[in-house]
Amino acid sequence: MISQELLDILACPKCKGELMLTEKKDGLVCANCKLLYEIREDIPIMLIDEAKKLDD
Repeated sequence: MISQELLDILACPKCKGELMLTEKKDGLVCANCKLLYEIREDIPIMLIDEAKKLDD
């Protein structure tokens, strides 16, 4: 699981906006960009090219 300290300092690599942890705690969501950054083996994958677009 990702520590709260890490969550507090992480920002969206595209817009530098705030990220929110998903309910399942398996990804980070940027509401501004509507992107989901997956968390794999407790490591957030913060690559824009690997982010998944969220449906409106």
